[in-house]
Amino acid sequence: MKYKVVFCFFRIEGDSLTYIYMHSSPDQSLFLSSFSQYHIQKSETQKHKTCRNPYLLQLMEELEDAYTGNSRSNRNTNTTTPTNGTPTAGLDAFGLYVYGMVLKEAQKETLTCRRPAYILLVESILEFPYNWSAWLDLAEILSLDSMLEPIVEQALQPTLATNFMYHFFCAHLMSHHHQAYEDALVLYERLYEPIPDQPPLFDSSYLKSQLGVVHYHLRDFEPALEWFHQIKDPYLLDQKDIYSNILYVREDRVGLSQLAHQAIRIDKYRPETCCIIGNYYSLKQKRQKAVQYFQRALQLDRHYTSAWTLMGHEYVELKQTESAMEAYRRAVNVSPKDYRAWYGLGQTYEFLNMHLYALFYYRKAARLRPYDARMWCAVGLALCALHKIPDAIRAYERAVAQEDTEGIATQKLASLYRQEGRTEEAAQCYIRHLELRYMVTAPTTASTTSVMNNDPTSSSSPATLDAIVQGVVVEAPEAEALVFLAHYYKSHGEYDTSALMCSRLVEYPGPEKEQAKGLLRDLRSRGRGFHASSTTTNNMTTTSTTTTTTRNPVSSTTTTANHRSSHNQEEDVSGMLGSPHPFIAAGSPAYSPTSPVYSPTSPAYSPPSSEYSP
Repeated sequence: MKYKVVFCFFRIEGDSLTYIYMHSSPDQSLFLSSFSQYHIQKSETQKHKTCRNPYLLQLMEELEDAYTGNSRSNRNTNTTTPTNGTPTAGLDAFGLYVYGMVLKEAQKETLTCRRPAYILLVESILEFPYNWSAWLDLAEILSLDSMLEPIVEQALQPTLATNFMYHFFCAHLMSHHHQAYEDALVLYERLYEPIPDQPPLFDSSYLKSQLGVVHYHLRDFEPALEWFHQIKDPYLLDQKDIYSNILYVREDRVGLSQLAHQAIRIDKYRPETCCIIGNYYSLKQKRQKAVQYFQRALQLDRHYTSAWTLMGHEYVELKQTESAMEAYRRAVNVSPKDYRAWYGLGQTYEFLNMHLYALFYYRKAARLRPYDARMWCAVGLALCALHKIPDAIRAYERAVAQEDTEGIATQKLASLYRQEGRTEEAAQCYIRHLELRYMVTAPTTASTTSVMNNDPTSSSSPATLDAIVQGVVVEAPEAEALVFLAHYYKSHGEYDTSALMCSRLVEYPGPEKEQAKGLLRDLRSRGRGFHASSTTTNNMTTTSTTTTTTRNPVSSTTTTANHRSSHNQEEDVSGMLGSPHPFIAAGSPAYSPTSPVYSPTSPAYSPPSSEYSP
């Protein structure tokens, strides 16, 4: 069909497009004319930065006449008639798509429309379901008005429920507009799942890139990289900016440099190319060059959300807070569901010590990603700065429940528990923090992996406290945890375990070293028979395991509650988390050095009901 050719000739000489236009049927001519006028006028509007497209009303009148079946040749207007002069009656699938696209743009500019845009797009999809552009425009409309989703679903399902395009549309809607990345991942994997004795049904570059994007948003960087590496299309630039973000996080300068050179060879005037180059200069700490390329990306596409957000990050690094806030606000205006922009605004206000404003924006980000521990850590940090300790504890408890793999929330929560005099809970949190840091810094073994996954079928022995203490890399947070646990176990009469904690601090260059030495001298004075050699790490293993087996291990069979669904109604802070403490039940013994790794659970934390509005 000649519809497909228009996209190829759209950016080259007009003679080619005119040739196709003159040798087309009336329906095809109307599509080519309307589609070309719309995009040319839209590009001129963006080029001159005008607020409104002056030709939208003219396009709507022409397309409305064609939609209702009236002849445009009988109207005394200055509109252009088809070259062959044949009256146009009705619109085909592609004409309906163009009319829906024009109506969508008119609704954005608050112009009066005779009919909703989604109706035209649904009619176009029902007539020709393989026009992916129509699906994308429909998804954009549904993202702005979620009340339309049941209506669209009711219209599409009877006819297209078994069509693969409908499933691609649902997955796109989940991942790009609802942030339901796990559901989208299941749907994409089902589409990619091969039939027995056959290759995958949809072994396409698009599907692989979407799988990489979903894994990226779930912070599973290794699977995301694998999917991007499987893309065989050498000229594909879609979603390569996400690929560059992964390489940036991994600090892979070589890979990012190769990707930037490849993108320049393909098309140096694509926004994705400018974004990739900006990430490359940002990784090399050349902030001004990075800002320059992000600005170039925005000159090519003013609605490129990633460029606004990344440019805001660069301005924060340059200490230009006003420019950073402007960039983040522009990103929020373009995409209100972009959590990174809300989080960036919170960071900027936190940098200015305006913690009430920072809390407001952190809560916005936490609502969009309630399953992200980093968002709740940011909320807890702002609440601590505002001296709202009980609320901060609840926020950090929510972060711990959301798989705080880096151990940041557990360390902060332990400090708050210690400040509130809740010794048992603080000890549990410090032990959990040491375990998480051990899992990050120490080589991953089969035994520790099986424990973290709560795999009861594994025959490997779980990691014990003495192995965790000996293997963890001691830095300031870990030194704080070891000092507290040393005093904790000493107060409970477990002198060998207390000495184990002190042994890791003897060579630590900080004030904790002197505290550990003093505690070891106190333990020797109690007649426990400690010698200088017992302070080394190697001799503590057998001592710890023979004297602490009498303590009951904390049960590790509890499962982490699923808090990945956002709350429709907010609850008051004072009524949250009234159930027993997530780490230790009332009356249960303290953590044993030989017990399995503990997996905490906690009730869900909801943000305070009152808006901290600036």
